[in-house]
Amino acid sequence: MVATDLRIVVDAVLRRAQRQAYIVPRDIRDELAKAGQPDEQWKDVLNAARPSLHYRQGRYYSIQTISPRLHEQQSQQQVVFHTARELIRRHQAAKAENERRQQDRIDFFYPVKVQTEDGRDFHVMTRDLSPTGIRLLANRSFLGQKISVHLAPTNGGRDCTFLVRILWSCAVGDDLYENGGAFLGMVGSA
Repeated sequence: MVATDLRIVVDAVLRRAQRQAYIVPRDIRDELAKAGQPDEQWKDVLNAARPSLHYRQGRYYSIQTISPRLHEQQSQQQVVFHTARELIRRHQAAKAENERRQQDRIDFFYPVKVQTEDGRDFHVMTRDLSPTGIRLLANRSFLGQKISVHLAPTNGGRDCTFLVRILWSCAVGDDLYENGGAFLGMVGSA
């Protein structure tokens, strides 16, 4: 395709993007057909038009038709995304440096029933799990207690009850505690 022919198609594509608010590859091929050019060159047209287009969710939007408010929102979302990603990266790096556990833990968010030695029942959430222990999120501290943790899996596994000694507890919010415990054994299986 001659450069002047390409420019004519690029200009037509950009006008169409402004008129429709966005274009898709089918629209570019349509403009090529109108100009008598083979539609296999749609990527060349797109590459030439790319500085004036913004890609989002499968569509190419004309930068001129993006409202300043939308542009500001998109800019803010990018700042949030990059900041959160950096926080996660730093947290993972710090966590790797300070890891003292002998066993790897996996995130394991699951509702469970806890029974204390005095027979009281509580419904809490697990936070993570390893072959040697468990972390629970609850509205109370179970520090120093020996508790039964009953899991009733929904994915077809069988119910099980672990006997757990809570070795540490810390407040993580108003009436919210993390409780870390080591497995002492199994209580009977249902």
